[in-house]
Amino acid sequence: MIPKTYKEVIDLGDGREISIETGKLAKQAHGSVVVQSGKCMLLCTIVSNYHQADVDFLPLTVDYREKFAAAGRYPGGFFKREARPSDGEVLTMRLVDRCLRPLFPKDYHAETQVMIQLMSHDPEVMPDAMAGLAASAAIQLSDIPFETAISEVRVARVNGEFIINPTFAQLEESDIDMMIGASADSVMMVEGEMDEISEEEMVEAIKAAHEAIKVQIDAQLKLAEAFGKKETREYEPEVEDEDLAKKIHEMVYDKTYAIAKAGSAKHERGAAFSEIKEEVFESFSEEEQDELGKLIHKYVAKAQKEAIRNLTLDEGLRLDGRKTDEIRPIWCEVDYLPSTHGSAIFTRGETQALATVTLGTSRDANIIDMPSYEGEERFYLHYNFPPFSTGEARPIRGTSRREVGHGNLAQRALKGMVPEDCPYTVRVVSEVLESNGSSSMATVCSGTMAMMDAGVQLKKPVSGIAMGLISDGDKYAVLSDILGDEDHLGDMDFKVTGTADGITATQMDIKIKGLSYEILVKALIQAREGRLHILEKLTDTITEPNAEVKAHAPKIVTKIIPGEFIGAVIGSGGKVIQELQKETNTTIVINEDPVTEEGIVEILGTDQAGIDKVIATIEAVMFKPEVGSVYEVKVIKMLDFGAVVEYTEAPGNEVLLHVSELAWERTENVSDVVNMGDVFDVKYFGIDPKTRKEKVSRKAILPKPEGWQPRPKRDNNHRGGNNNRRDNRGRDNRNRDHRRDDRKPREDQKED
Repeated sequence: MIPKTYKEVIDLGDGREISIETGKLAKQAHGSVVVQSGKCMLLCTIVSNYHQADVDFLPLTVDYREKFAAAGRYPGGFFKREARPSDGEVLTMRLVDRCLRPLFPKDYHAETQVMIQLMSHDPEVMPDAMAGLAASAAIQLSDIPFETAISEVRVARVNGEFIINPTFAQLEESDIDMMIGASADSVMMVEGEMDEISEEEMVEAIKAAHEAIKVQIDAQLKLAEAFGKKETREYEPEVEDEDLAKKIHEMVYDKTYAIAKAGSAKHERGAAFSEIKEEVFESFSEEEQDELGKLIHKYVAKAQKEAIRNLTLDEGLRLDGRKTDEIRPIWCEVDYLPSTHGSAIFTRGETQALATVTLGTSRDANIIDMPSYEGEERFYLHYNFPPFSTGEARPIRGTSRREVGHGNLAQRALKGMVPEDCPYTVRVVSEVLESNGSSSMATVCSGTMAMMDAGVQLKKPVSGIAMGLISDGDKYAVLSDILGDEDHLGDMDFKVTGTADGITATQMDIKIKGLSYEILVKALIQAREGRLHILEKLTDTITEPNAEVKAHAPKIVTKIIPGEFIGAVIGSGGKVIQELQKETNTTIVINEDPVTEEGIVEILGTDQAGIDKVIATIEAVMFKPEVGSVYEVKVIKMLDFGAVVEYTEAPGNEVLLHVSELAWERTENVSDVVNMGDVFDVKYFGIDPKTRKEKVSRKAILPKPEGWQPRPKRDNNHRGGNNNRRDNRGRDNRNRDHRRDDRKPREDQKED
């Protein structure tokens, strides 16, 4: 029996629709939905344990996976099975997690798992834009405590018009690619890249996305109502002790306020705050510490957070003594590492990033192989965040989701400034060496300088800044260049990157409800002032990209050849190209243009002479002499009937110079006229109709000797002697009558 299903349809306004359905699949999950647009189908489930975990945080896992079967494809690799998530899947997980996590109750600590799976793929639909919608819809159908429904959409702008959840083709034409997450009344998350747009344009895009999100939230609520809205489950809340909270507040607040106002460095300040906490614990007996330890930790942190926030709101001062719009001291250096193709250090306060650049061919491109997208990146950036950067010692277990997300943000910030005709594949790696506030923005700055140092001809340099917001009713403060502690205690964390002419990328997490667009615009304008200040520091260090790559870095030359010569350049089994790479110490990559079918040859090497030899060899392979033209040749082989010569402008191209074409006089021996190694000119006559081989002549460009007479033409009918000599060679005159009489038929011989 097919179960009863419930469905709601969302109209995107341009003929496309998104449907949300429940009741058919995964009914043992606490909530499950199928979200569909076109042929694209996502299955989302949520399950949350009914008992609280013994932790002081929400153990939430958001998992997004794309099944290769959804696109009718096999997974790559030996095992032919989906394994660890790709970077693209990790980025989608982070987008959904950042919207969901703040909406669970602060004291809800049950193990919770959201799983989103791409079950059917449509090449015209981008599935990540529907993942947040699917997650929220599944939660609305469950009994899990959750503050309010949310959704996420992608917004693009094509020809000045905003498009919600664009196709891949539309996104290619867009100057904005942003993912927005929001509830009905508040924007919560923004992430994306732009083509140097203004702050006001960015806010307009957010507004357009928010209106579409409201429609999607309404559909979720209608579906939950039709399905039967469940009563929210009861769970054991955290124990509270108001008297204890008041006592600790009195012990902690003033001391914390004084330390925060002193404007000390990170470790000094951290030690002072820890000393306050130790004093609080020492004021309780061991029995009380055992019983109330978690509450003491909680109330100390709460009082310290309140003191620091009030210092900023009331006096405009911050933990390190700066004003709200002040940027920490910056110093930069380029060409720090002698062996890399490019390097740069960017240090801002207690945050430091060392970036390196490696230049390669198209063979070094980053291959993206996902069910929803296949392609390659000729520019990509990797971000590493080792534990020593924050003074910690902890195990390293692969690349974290945070490292993937921060690296992607920096990559999106910079990639639009890499020129389309850059011949290299460019890999930037950021090593975070110190961190106290926005190492991702330090990565953008160090990456910009490192590429300029490497000789990558960036269109414009890019800088980035991390901003914060502290608000309380009508009072608020926008903080430029936030510290790590300010990120934790603030109401908004947003990072903005751009050139002097506009924004190239952004990432925002907004933690308060009802943030006005006026405050958002003001924060973005303050961020622009900070960006330009930082940009000035970068350009003071390196004014413009180096004109050439470094001497030890590979030079790359791209040459286009007709498609008919691709095979000749490669050679049988790759013999020609392999030997050429070995001889010249270069890397040669040949790709075929799918449109023109021309060969695109990339030659990479550090020695210009080697590159020149490769080019000369390719030109020699493609060399086609023109009929009637004169060419210089060199004798490379002597024969009895002529000399083999090679075109000096196309080494390897050989042709036979017949003995009869050496000179006007009769030549008995080839060596009488030319010898090995001789260089002279010949005229090219094309294909000889008699020999059907290429014909060249030396004598054709020499003056005829005085009195020279051509040899008389040969008369086949006058060879001396009887004119009727050939008469007896007819078919009827072959002396057949004079056969031996004793010659018997074959049959007779067999009988004998």
